[in-house]
Amino acid sequence: MKIVMISDTHGMHDLLNMPSGDVLIHAGDFSPRGTLQDVSDFNEWLGEQDYQHKIVIAGNHEVCLEQHPEEAEKLITHAIYLKDSSVVIDGLKFYGSPWQPWFFNWAFNLQRGDEIKEKWDLIDDDTDVLITHGPPHGYLDKTLEGEHVGCEELIKAVHRIKPKLHICGHIHGGYGVDQMGPTLLVNASTCNEHYDPINEPIVIDVKDWSS
Repeated sequence: MKIVMISDTHGMHDLLNMPSGDVLIHAGDFSPRGTLQDVSDFNEWLGEQDYQHKIVIAGNHEVCLEQHPEEAEKLITHAIYLKDSSVVIDGLKFYGSPWQPWFFNWAFNLQRGDEIKEKWDLIDDDTDVLITHGPPHGYLDKTLEGEHVGCEELIKAVHRIKPKLHICGHIHGGYGVDQMGPTLLVNASTCNEHYDPINEPIVIDVKDWSS
């Protein structure tokens, strides 16, 4: 199984050079402003992508998915939409959650500490692939100013669950790959800090996890 990972495309998914793979994962912020039309346009693009499975979570830009979830979620017909939920594909459990520590006045914001911890406590202990919009504290979460802004409670959850793969985005400058014990960490942000979609999709092959 090859997993293709993108995030933070902000409506510019049409500009991407998409590699081949089996599972496409988008870790949120697929829209510029989070309107229903943004979701519909993104779904149309998803329908054109040649992957056996597609998984999507929301990010802080997907305002309509938080404010009008029933209406907005119905528009995602070409992918599996995960919100504090999971799906099993070929024996691997994928768990997705959109929350991040409070970030301006966007969507899916929660206060650091106990409030956001309640969401991470929901993550299944047998999760193989964890998808969150924001990164864990200290990993792929550094801003241009050099500050680590990831979630402290999330890194505790990753230590507890020990997923094989943890995919995130949100902090554009954190794009890249890191390793934390048994967990491969990927910040798949497509846009850089200036919202230029210059970062390539990141691809991993599941067979490499055992190496």
